[in-house]
Amino acid sequence: MRICYCGIRFFYEHVLQRNWHILGILRAQTERRLPAVLSVEEARSILAQVKTFQNYAYLSTVYSCGLRLHEGLYLEVSDIDSTRMMIHVHRGKGAKDRYVPLPPSTLNLLRRYWVTHRHPALLFPALGRNGNGAKDAPSPMAKSSVQGAFRRAKVAAGIRKKGVSVHTLRHSYATHLLEAGVNLRVIQRYMGHAQLETTMVYLHLTQKGQEDACQLINQVMEGLDHDPHQ
Repeated sequence: MRICYCGIRFFYEHVLQRNWHILGILRAQTERRLPAVLSVEEARSILAQVKTFQNYAYLSTVYSCGLRLHEGLYLEVSDIDSTRMMIHVHRGKGAKDRYVPLPPSTLNLLRRYWVTHRHPALLFPALGRNGNGAKDAPSPMAKSSVQGAFRRAKVAAGIRKKGVSVHTLRHSYATHLLEAGVNLRVIQRYMGHAQLETTMVYLHLTQKGQEDACQLINQVMEGLDHDPHQ
């Protein structure tokens, strides 16, 4: 679509040397591709292939809480509300605060991992050389480190889908919630989306809603093959 638009514009402005006022109104709509998603089994198979505890703890938290990559890296001890079983995400996109549910298994994992470094603030501090500098690290783990760990685990798990990255865990989280029956508005809040339309993209990534609809329609229409005249 965009190529056609640019071609027509070039023809009018440079070949015919004319100003067609409609060109000032028309804008080629940017193509929006659906994000890649993993099934629950695929997500678990990738996590099972992560070799180091720090990367496993990080990637598991990103998936189970629907976090963006940098949101997970910059999580702090004070962000964990174990009483309410929520995580306070306040370094999100657009500096918008939100709370997301904290599964008990993720809380236990975070506690086990924190004991290995005991950093006073960061949950995922940079480990430093030989892993000895984590307690006093001024910054979290490097983005390239967790991305590399994810890529290696993906290959080891035999996942060959295109476009699968750490961010795919977040898309998969939203899709799996939708498939489990969580309300779209609730998913919007957990994902930190300003517009519901952004969350609605996940409707295109799941077949469960369509399968449920077909089943309900079949139940409603059941018996229509009966001939009342016989």
